Amino acid sequence: MTRHVFEEQLDLLHRNLMAMGTLVEEAIHKAIKSLMEKDSKLAEEVISGDSKINELEQQIEAGCFQLIALQQPVGSDLRRVGTMLKLVTDLERMGDHAVSISKTTRRLMNESFPKQVANIPEMADHVKAMVRDSLNAYIAQDKQLAEEVAARDDIVDKFYSNMFRELVNEMGTQEQTFAQGMQLLLVAQYLERIADHVTNICEWIFYMSTGQMTDLNK
Repeated sequence: MTRHVFEEQLDLLHRNLMAMGTLVEEAIHKAIKSLMEKDSKLAEEVISGDSKINELEQQIEAGCFQLIALQQPVGSDLRRVGTMLKLVTDLERMGDHAVSISKTTRRLMNESFPKQVANIPEMADHVKAMVRDSLNAYIAQDKQLAEEVAARDDIVDKFYSNMFRELVNEMGTQEQTFAQGMQLLLVAQYLERIADHVTNICEWIFYMSTGQMTDLNK
C-alpha cells in the first residue's frame, strides 16, 4: 500500500511538472512572437503568466518534500524525487528568461529591426524543442535521449555566436543603433541560457538513471 501511494503521489507530481514545462515552452514561444510582431498584449501575457509557473514550482517542491518526509524514499526513488526538485528550479528560471524577453518587447516596440533578428525565431524553435524533449526524457527515464538533447546545446551556442558577430558588426557607433543591438543580443543570450538550463535538466536525468553525475556539455 505504501508503494502504491508513493507511485500515485509521484504521478501527480509528474503531471504538474509536465504542465509547468508546457507553460514554460508556451512562454518562450509567446515572448519571441511578441518581439517579432511587436505585440505588447502578448508580451504582457507572458509577464503576468509567470506567476502560474512560480505557483506550480512551489506546489511541486512542497509535494516533493512531503514525499520525502512521509514516504522516506531511498536509492532510485530518492533520486527521482531529488531530480524533480532540481528540474522545477531550472524550469522556473527558464520562465524568468521568457519574461525578460517580453520586457525587451516593451522597450523595442517602436523600432525597426535589422535583418539579423530573423535568426531569433529559428534559435527559439531549437530551444523549445530541447525543453519539450528533456521533459519527455525525464518522464521516460531515458538517459540516452537526455544525452542527445544536451548535445543539441551546441546548435544553440552557434546561433548565439553568429548573432553576436552579426549584430556587433551592425551596431555601429550611433547611440540608438547600439542600444537596440545590445537589447537584441540580450534576447539571444536569454535563449542561450534557457538551453543551458535544459542541459542541467539532462544531467540530472542521467544522474537519476545511473546514480552518477556527469558533464553532458563538454
